[in-house]
Amino acid sequence: MRNLSIGLISILTGIVLTVVVTWNSIFYAEPGYVYHVRTILGDEHVVSDVGYQFYLWGRWNAWKRALTVQAVKGGDSTVSYVEVENSETSAALPPLKIMFLDQVDAAAEATVRFSIPTDQEGFTRLAHEYRTPANLLRTAIIPAFKETLQATASLMSAEDYYSGGRTEFNTEFENQMSNGIYIVKREEMLISSQRKISGSANASMGASQEEYGDEAKAVFVVRKVTDANGTPRRKDQKFTQFGISVVDARITDMTPNNRFVERMQLKQKASADRAIAREQRIQEEEQRLLAIARGEREVAERQAKAKVDQIQKTTEAETDKQLAVTSATKMKEQARIEKETAEINLEKARIEAETKRTLAEAEAYQKEVILKADNALAQKLDAEIEIHKLWADAFARRSVPTNVFGGGAGAGAPQGSDTEVTAFMQMLTLDAAKRLAYDREIGKGE
Repeated sequence: MRNLSIGLISILTGIVLTVVVTWNSIFYAEPGYVYHVRTILGDEHVVSDVGYQFYLWGRWNAWKRALTVQAVKGGDSTVSYVEVENSETSAALPPLKIMFLDQVDAAAEATVRFSIPTDQEGFTRLAHEYRTPANLLRTAIIPAFKETLQATASLMSAEDYYSGGRTEFNTEFENQMSNGIYIVKREEMLISSQRKISGSANASMGASQEEYGDEAKAVFVVRKVTDANGTPRRKDQKFTQFGISVVDARITDMTPNNRFVERMQLKQKASADRAIAREQRIQEEEQRLLAIARGEREVAERQAKAKVDQIQKTTEAETDKQLAVTSATKMKEQARIEKETAEINLEKARIEAETKRTLAEAEAYQKEVILKADNALAQKLDAEIEIHKLWADAFARRSVPTNVFGGGAGAGAPQGSDTEVTAFMQMLTLDAAKRLAYDREIGKGE
C-alpha cells in the first residue's frame, strides 16, 4: 500500500514537472510572424515556421514579417500593438505636416509597408541592433518615413501637385523610401514671361505703344545633385542595411491649408471667368467668321452659278461646233465612200462588160469552130426541122371540105384535096431548101 502511494506521488510529480516544463518551454508560432527565441542555455535562433516551438525556459518575442506605418486621421503618435499578435497595424500616426516648395503647408496621409528579413543571420543582426520591433519603428522606420515624406514635398510646389503632379509625387515618395532620399540644392531663378504688355499713355501712338515691364518673376527650383556620371546622389535609408525592404508606399490624401484652398478657389474662379470670356470671344469670333463665311458663300454661289452658265453656254457652243464638224466629216466621209463605191461599181461594170465580151467572143469562137467543123449542119437541120414543124402545123389546121368530088381519070385532083396540099407543101419545102442552100454532108475539118 505504501509502495502504491509512493508510485502515485511519483507519477503526479512527473506530471506536474512535465506540465511546468511544457508551460514554460513551448509556444505556438502564428503565421505572418518571425520569432526571436533565446533559450536558458544562451542559444538563440529564428523561428519562421507555423506551429508549436520549444524554447526551454528561455525568452521569445514576436516580430511581424511586415511592419506598417500609417499617417491617418485618428492616429495617436504612439507605437501600439507592435508585438501583439493579430493586430492590424504597427504604427498609426496622425497626418503629417509637410511644406511644399512654394511654402504651402499641408497635412499628408500616407501608408508604407516594410518587410523584415527572415534568414538567421539578417534577422539576428536586426534583433541585436534594435531588440524589439517598437525600437525599430521609433528609431529607424518612423523617422525615415517622416523625413522622406517631407523631402518629397520639397521637390515640387503645391500648385504643381494639385495641377496634375500627384502621380509624380507618389512615384518620387516610393522611390526615395526604397532607394534613399535625393540630395538636392535649392536655387532661385528669374523667369521672364514671353508675353509683353504695351502701355497706352501716348494716345498719338495708337496701337503701336512702347513695351513696359519685363513680366519677370522669381521662382525657386530644386535641383538634384548628381555625381560625375550624372546619377543623382542619395542619402541612404539606414534600415535597408539590415535587410529591411519597402513593399509598398502610397500617399492616400493631401489636405492643404485654408489660405491655399481659398487662393486656389479664387484662381479657379478667375480661370473659369477667363474661360467663359474666352468662350464668349471665340463665339463672337465664330459669329464674325460665320457672317464672313455666309457672304463668301453667297458670292461663291453667284460665281459658281455664273460659271455654270458660262460653262453650259461654252459647252453648248462647243457641242454645236463638234456636231457641225462631225456632220461635215460625216458628209465628207459619205462622199468619199460614195465615190469609192462608184469607182468600185464602175470597175465592177467594166469587169462584167469585159467578162461578157470575153464570154461572147468565146461563144462566137466556139460557134465558129463548130460551124467550120460540120459546115453548120446542126443549125441547118434545126432550121429544116422548124420549117417542117410550121408546115405540118399549118397543114393540120387547114380548112378541109367535108365532101370532095373529083373528076374522071386524067381530069386532075380536085381543088382542096390532100394531093394538092401535099404538092404545095413540097414546093414550099424545095423553095426553103434553096434559100437555105446547105449541103447535108458533113464537111471536112480544116
